[in-house]
Amino acid sequence: MSIKSMPVWKWALLLLASLLLAFLMYGLCQVAFEAFEADWACSLAAILASGAMLALYALFVRWFEKHPARDIPFGRLVPDTLKGLGIGFGFFVLVVLVMFVFGLYKFDSFGTDRPAAIIASFFMFLMVAVAEEIIFRGILFRWIDEKWGFVATLIISSLLFGLLHIFQPGATLWSSFAIAVEAGLLLGASYKYSGALWLPIGIHWAWNFTQGNIFGFEVSGSDAGDSLIRASVSGPEILTGGAFGAEASVIALVIGLLLSLCFIVKVLRREQR
Repeated sequence: MSIKSMPVWKWALLLLASLLLAFLMYGLCQVAFEAFEADWACSLAAILASGAMLALYALFVRWFEKHPARDIPFGRLVPDTLKGLGIGFGFFVLVVLVMFVFGLYKFDSFGTDRPAAIIASFFMFLMVAVAEEIIFRGILFRWIDEKWGFVATLIISSLLFGLLHIFQPGATLWSSFAIAVEAGLLLGASYKYSGALWLPIGIHWAWNFTQGNIFGFEVSGSDAGDSLIRASVSGPEILTGGAFGAEASVIALVIGLLLSLCFIVKVLRREQR
């Protein structure tokens, strides 16, 4: 039985069960990552955890849906991920550039005494991106999309993605709304456009790492650790994001919305053909 033809009650129960399993998998991977103190061990644990989650996702789809996981094509892993990394990095560079122009972000110094810690954070954010994209795009978005269609799916998955971040330190209703718009819409639309997880994984990965470990912002209210640039941020919280990080800035929201619209328009035009 296909997802589209399932009775709603069965679809809802199976979706809930798959999401609970995905969150459990993510939690176990975080525990494994935090169990190590050495930066090199943390990096290795994050890489292995990311690979394990992708493998488990592929096995789950094969077992339950009776077909290969079409949204993790190996041949597109490198080009799509690199494209996503470029988009995520460019997105945040543009946010910081706007803040810099308006005097909200001021450079203090460059460099770090702990390059291994930066590398560990890089791979930790890979693990975060893989886990959250499997949960919110590979399972939630795809299942709702097959059942209800793109527009409804984009709205629902984005709101749920924003709601998840309400539990982060320093979160507010505004920060959750901003995450829903700038990240939920962008990641969902890029997934639908590419048909694969690699593009949103790359965007998500680069967005978090660039924000936290290059420019020194909080990442969803949490300290990302060492950063390559030390800077001071001052100004209205609506513009800087305050303690939650630049994700709660209206600047990031507007840029993310515009970028999301580019993908949304392309998807809608393709579906109208």
